[in-house]
Order: sequence, then structure tokens, then C-alpha cells
Amino acid sequence: MGNADLDRPYEGAFVGGIHHFALRVYFEDTDAAGIVYYANYLRFIERARSDMLRVLGIDQRAAFEQGEGVYAVAELSIKYRAPARLDDTLLILSELGEIRAAALVIHQRVMRGDQILADASVTAALLTRDGRPKRQPRGWVEAYQRMKAKGD
Repeated sequence: MGNADLDRPYEGAFVGGIHHFALRVYFEDTDAAGIVYYANYLRFIERARSDMLRVLGIDQRAAFEQGEGVYAVAELSIKYRAPARLDDTLLILSELGEIRAAALVIHQRVMRGDQILADASVTAALLTRDGRPKRQPRGWVEAYQRMKAKGD
């Protein structure tokens, strides 16, 4: 690893059709007992989803700035199975589910080794600046379909 690599943020990657994103639990993520506060799992899976889109070549910032739309979480369900703790190394696994005209369903698992700590299903809807649903760009849908096919 060269010095230039140390100056770049970590990026996850796809293995088959599943996006892998690793992170560590820091003190700021925990409560007084050293257990990850439940809402922080949402931050963890959001980071992984954003990274997944970036790895697929989808530039959310440019899309927003050019008026192409922005993703917003329309629906989320999460089941907490076991607590993460201070200094744990976690892996967020994200897998594309249903690809709709204006939305994308993503299944995400927060893992510590082989143990599932949290299991989530997230529906991200593409919205216009005024909050109306908008059809996803064809190139995005094609990228999702190609990656989903690798996982099937």
C-alpha cells in the first residue's frame, strides 16, 4: 500500500452480487454500557448503501445537483438480533432486491464474523426536488440488473 492509498477513504466492493463494506465500532457509536446504540445501525447501513451506489458508478451528488433526483428512504424494517460492542469489526452486506421504476429494495445485514447482528430491508425511492417519485435513469437500472444477475 503506497502513501497515496492512505489518503483515500475506504471503499467497499462487490463479491458476486453482494456488496461488502467493513467498519469498526468507535466509542461515539456506543451507549454508556459500550453497546452500539440502536439508531447507529441505520447510519452503518446508510454508509454501506451510499458506497454500494458509488461502486456501481452512480454519482448521487451529481444527480442531485443536475436535478436528476435524489434517493430517500421510503420504507425500512430492521430486526436486531445481537448487540455490537465497542471496537467490534463489522461487515455490512448489501444485496439488491426488487428493482422498481422509481425505487430500489436493498437487503442489508450487519455482521460480526458469521453472526448476523441486524437484518434490514430498505426501500429507497428516487424523488424529484419537490418530493415526487421519479423514474430511475435507465443506466442505473441496467447497472442494478447486471449486479443482481451476478448474485442469482
